[in-house]
Amino acid sequence: MVPNLRPAVFMDRDGTVIHDVGYPREPAQVRLLPGAGESLAELQRVGMALVVVSNQSGIGRGLITEDEARQVHERVVALLAEFGVQLDAFCYCPHAPEAGCGCRKPSPAMLLEAADRLGLDLARSFMVGDRATDIEAGKRAGCRTVLLAPDGASEVTADALAADWAAVMRQILAWHTNGERGQL
Repeated sequence: MVPNLRPAVFMDRDGTVIHDVGYPREPAQVRLLPGAGESLAELQRVGMALVVVSNQSGIGRGLITEDEARQVHERVVALLAEFGVQLDAFCYCPHAPEAGCGCRKPSPAMLLEAADRLGLDLARSFMVGDRATDIEAGKRAGCRTVLLAPDGASEVTADALAADWAAVMRQILAWHTNGERGQL
């Protein structure tokens, strides 16, 4: 462990922090998932950095504009602020899958760049997501991973499976406190 580096909770956006509505173009489409605000506030309170890492291929595919994506992001920030949550960073890949870029998850590039810029300890950090690409990016970056799967079923192998944000928070706090791994 390198001194003075903080642990972080990296998280996907659509389907993880907010309801997945496809390619949101309007801020009015943004709704936090139940428990996300409260859980992120508690994780921030114990000293974790909060970083959103999101593939936003709708930009590269021409389905949404950069300005629409920015407005949606600002709405996410505003809704989290109602819980006292302030994101440390928001990283996104605007490229379409066929663009072959190096930043799109499952690449760990966004996590690595944020860790370098913010002074984060990846070995003590966590990646929360709802898709295999999220989990793979977290694993490649050296983070422990939590798959958010409300139905409890998944073929994705993560370090832990959580049905909701309360379970995500409990698992991360258990790991943060005493290194435990498991399924909630």
